[in-house]
Amino acid sequence: MRYAIFSDIHGNLEALNAVIKDLQSQKIDGYFCCGDIVGYGADPSKCIQRIQEIKATSIAGNHDWAVAGKPVLSRFNAFARQIIGWTAQVISDEEKEFLSEFPLTFKNDDFVLAHGTLHNPEMFHYLLSFLHVQWTFDLLDRDVCFVGHSHIQEIFCRKDNTIKKNDLYTVSLEKECCYLVNVGSVGQPRDRQPDAAYCIYDTKAKTIELKRVVYDIAKAQKKIIAAGFPEALASRLSLGI
Repeated sequence: MRYAIFSDIHGNLEALNAVIKDLQSQKIDGYFCCGDIVGYGADPSKCIQRIQEIKATSIAGNHDWAVAGKPVLSRFNAFARQIIGWTAQVISDEEKEFLSEFPLTFKNDDFVLAHGTLHNPEMFHYLLSFLHVQWTFDLLDRDVCFVGHSHIQEIFCRKDNTIKKNDLYTVSLEKECCYLVNVGSVGQPRDRQPDAAYCIYDTKAKTIELKRVVYDIAKAQKKIIAAGFPEALASRLSLGI
């Protein structure tokens, strides 16, 4: 199987369309989203519709649940709160219901998904500390776990209770190892690389690839400004922060 896994679209239709177009030439067997289809960007409804069109399996991000009116046990900055309120007003009740039904985690025979971490997923922790990496590995009962939320692409591997960060963007899976993969962000990367991020997991080839694709950043920025959002939300897209 060849799985496409992505996360943190954040209402950026241009980035999502670029990722989908790039994936359509790569013989993908299933699409999976680690949460946050909405938030920050100007096209929440169209992004939801695209996710539905490709029949992606999605889990809850903190923005998804907040927009849907579900209680979220995490803090939002002022920009996030503003756009959550706007998004809740412009999307339909059916789209809110769609977001509200997302589970916190997903598991199949090949991998596990979480938005931030496997421990206390309802808290939406960021995978930014060694302890959070270790705690997620401790709960992992598959060879691979995919997450998002921090908007930074990373691959960690654990073997014989030793955890290492992998510096490669394509990893061949080793026996007796398990992997924790942050797939980065489609719509708002924060690793100083503005290109849209996603991941491909090939179970036959036993490889994980972190991928990037260029998209029309200027068009996405113009939509953000036209919607009346803070200019910083537009400018950060071209900086990857």
